[in-house]
Amino acid sequence: MVGEVFSKVASNYDLMNDLMSAGLHRLWKDRLVSKLRPFPGMKHLDVAGGTGDVAFRILESVSSIRRRALQEPVDDGLQEETQIYVCDINPNMLNVGKKRAIERGLAEDKSLTWVQGDAEALSFGDNSMDGYTIAFGIRNVTHIEKVLAEAYRVLKRGGRFLCIELSHVEIPVFKELYDFYSFSVIPPLGELVADDRESYQYLVESIRRFPPQEKFASMIADAGFQKVEYENLVGGVASIHSGVKI
Repeated sequence: MVGEVFSKVASNYDLMNDLMSAGLHRLWKDRLVSKLRPFPGMKHLDVAGGTGDVAFRILESVSSIRRRALQEPVDDGLQEETQIYVCDINPNMLNVGKKRAIERGLAEDKSLTWVQGDAEALSFGDNSMDGYTIAFGIRNVTHIEKVLAEAYRVLKRGGRFLCIELSHVEIPVFKELYDFYSFSVIPPLGELVADDRESYQYLVESIRRFPPQEKFASMIADAGFQKVEYENLVGGVASIHSGVKI
């Protein structure tokens, strides 16, 4: 069912994200990447990142570091040292990302690798990644525990796990407004813009089924991660969770 949802929304995914969040999702993803602290030569896995939003930001952050270090444009040889794998279970979402890469002039960039894969059963080796991100994707998986276990497995010692997800608003008045917006505005907006009310009805309902911040943080710790913490954004509309494999 989830696969069908994202096949339907793929072509309008970025536009709807802008409309639903008033563009805030862009700032949230910037914050996610700043907490990741990318570095040249890193091996990074971005899961459920088909449209490339997070991967492009990581690549730009690494390129910026290179430019500051070299005081000249990044040359291809140095760029190839960094490897960012974009993994998504949905080929339609990956196709959107590849198209966006072409539009950005990144079609031939060897730092970016697009992989169709399942977050619950990754094809990457043990202790192979310096970083792992998943943005607005983990609430759509069948078994969150399996995703966290796989994230822990593929990360190297010292590797960082970061997850941003739509979460639970705790401020009473704000929660009432947020619930009204979620259920009364977003599905009709999906119908108007994407001709797909049902998929966006699922999306807002899936947020309510996702574990609260403290519970999800405890699940990350149970998977083996240490230094587990989270940061609420806009009163808990979204939260960035992080942990380190020691």
